[in-house]
Amino acid sequence: MKYVRASGFMNWVLPAMILLAAVDVLLSGRDLSRVYGELAGIFQGNRHPAMPWVQRGVSLLLLIVSVERIAHHFTQRAPVPSMPLAVAYVTYWMATVAAPAVFGAHPLLGHEFTYSLIIGLAALLVSTEEITGIVDTGRNALFVLMLASVALVPVWPALVLDASYTQGLLPGLPRLGGLAPHPVAMGMFAQTALLLLWARPYRAWLNVPAWLLGLSVLFFAQSKAAWLAFVLCSVVMVLVRHAPSAWRRLGDPREGAFAILFCLGALLVGAALLSLLLFSDLVGQVSYFLDTQQGAQLMTMTGRDQIWAIAIEEWQASKFFGYGPGLFDDDFRRSIGMPNATNAHNQFLDTLARSGGVGAFLLVVYSCVLLVLSVRYARRTGGLSLALFCSLAVRSISEVPLNLFGYSFEFFSHLLLIATLAAGASVGAQPTATRERRVYGVPA
Repeated sequence: MKYVRASGFMNWVLPAMILLAAVDVLLSGRDLSRVYGELAGIFQGNRHPAMPWVQRGVSLLLLIVSVERIAHHFTQRAPVPSMPLAVAYVTYWMATVAAPAVFGAHPLLGHEFTYSLIIGLAALLVSTEEITGIVDTGRNALFVLMLASVALVPVWPALVLDASYTQGLLPGLPRLGGLAPHPVAMGMFAQTALLLLWARPYRAWLNVPAWLLGLSVLFFAQSKAAWLAFVLCSVVMVLVRHAPSAWRRLGDPREGAFAILFCLGALLVGAALLSLLLFSDLVGQVSYFLDTQQGAQLMTMTGRDQIWAIAIEEWQASKFFGYGPGLFDDDFRRSIGMPNATNAHNQFLDTLARSGGVGAFLLVVYSCVLLVLSVRYARRTGGLSLALFCSLAVRSISEVPLNLFGYSFEFFSHLLLIATLAAGASVGAQPTATRERRVYGVPA
């Protein structure tokens, strides 16, 4: 039976997540100029009384949309676009969420843990016909968020600007947090919006102002991780779009050996560069910088080495299934005297401590599957799949974008990536003539 899905409701999933985060900030009445770590309280208990009901409404919407998508897919007896991706995602959820929730040192069950499984399964079934609407709506929602954030600067500066920030390139320049949970998240939203804009441009008269807005927000968010991610993702987008012959080979199932060699080569190059950065004897000016206070903060990720040490201790206490879902919750943070440490600030260490060695192993396997498929479908998606993977990889160094305990703004890019990969795979399942189409504006 031929499967055609011209439209659906999955395009409302990403905007709903953005709306939830923005409303949470608006109702919080926060002062962004206070100590940065205090912002964690906005999402850890000091919320507006209306927010639990808002979140319930958004959760219900997401579940209804996702269940409808799954039911529609299987009632049509349509194939799963990428079975390896689906198996990897479900196995990863079982190892990092279900297993520690039941077998961890501190078991904890919650219905919200199933949300990422259900929403993720729906994203894994996204077709080529749906992905354009998903990308366009997600792009529009991000630009509305950025526009509203900028518009609030003269109206409510304390809500959206951190005037006390002193670690930027320009001394005294306020840091823009906007309606995102914090400036780092604002940077992540901005660089993701620019990638979506690159893949799916607006009309000519709107495209230039959109780029100016996105780049301005990215700069004023002053998130160095977001800057690095955007530069890396931009290089990927340019290479994929202007080096078609190599990427055609990577996307050709008959060239599996070439793709594997490419991925191994990329990993070796990355390991070599990392070794060079970590173990080489850097010249005078760099050594002098690292001896300064700012240099020391950079090397320890502003004190995150203490959090990493705690994560390793928790893993050593429960090596197979970890501490459990409650790691870094309110009680745990009070017990370690770090009220603002909401996670381990590193994806691998957080998974290792929270889900144990089993979860960490599946994290590596799942990441490898995402990498291979992102490379495989890079050409079909106009570079977006690989760019999104690179963005997640950079963010995983200091944050936890691949955690699947419930859903949050961190789940945004992860969900977008697996939907993109599913759409790229669904193109490959179609006839050759149909395959030569534009998924994100670039011929396959």
